[in-house]
Amino acid sequence: MTAAVLCLVLGAGLLGGAAAGVWLTTPETEADSAERLFEERRSLWRELPVEAIFPTELAGEGAGPGGADRHWSRVAVAPDSDCVDAFDPALGDLLADVGCHRLLRATYVDDTESAVTTVGLVFTEADPAGMLALARDIDTDDLDARADLLPRPRAGAHPAAIGFGDRQRATWTLRALTDVPVVVWAVSGFADGRAVPEPVPAAEAVEKGADSAAALAGLGHEAIGITDRIERRLRRAAAGLVEENDAAAAAPTASFIPLLIRSAGHTDRSHPAVAAGPVPPVGGLA
Repeated sequence: MTAAVLCLVLGAGLLGGAAAGVWLTTPETEADSAERLFEERRSLWRELPVEAIFPTELAGEGAGPGGADRHWSRVAVAPDSDCVDAFDPALGDLLADVGCHRLLRATYVDDTESAVTTVGLVFTEADPAGMLALARDIDTDDLDARADLLPRPRAGAHPAAIGFGDRQRATWTLRALTDVPVVVWAVSGFADGRAVPEPVPAAEAVEKGADSAAALAGLGHEAIGITDRIERRLRRAAAGLVEENDAAAAAPTASFIPLLIRSAGHTDRSHPAVAAGPVPPVGGLA
């Protein structure tokens, strides 16, 4: 009897071990891998150095009206935050559907210091299906053209950005990414602080023949150009690549260097995007 019981216990243990081994060695499905990667990318806001997302300088080759080159300098980086009171009510309600994990913002001025742009990244709580649904809604319902969904700017201490408030909003962009749980947006205005009674969406401001004040000043190109470059940097960081500068985007793949996701000594509160105070004026940027 004792021998029989012992054999039964040993047999059960062997079967359990075999089952566990099979479970541990079963290849991860493609769907599971994609979902895991999508979830990992939600923490990029914490793990990336601020320079990887919001560089001090942005080159916009061909990004201006008529294919003119643009160049922007970062003049402010806001502390990372939640989304409470960060948006007008209608946009806040729209983004509530995907949840706000964390909000990052930075403000740029062009070389002439005539245009100022705040670009923002909302890291959401949504899964891939939720982000896809939001992207479809924005596209099919033209939500990126509704003035009640206009993002809010972030002023800075630089003279060109100090008066950048809600009344100075002239044009904007709004996009939902589907490979990263992020909504990216930008809002541009005149650096002289003038109020704009009727802002227009950037896509409209860059159309041929557009004659609004924002269009004639090239502000639509500012919003789209900066959004494109920040979105591209985020996507490349999510793919494990980092650009030393914007020119790297046109270089062969072999020139890219692996991204060191977590820098030594980083904690949540020491993240560069949390640092208090504005970035020094343009002349002091590296």
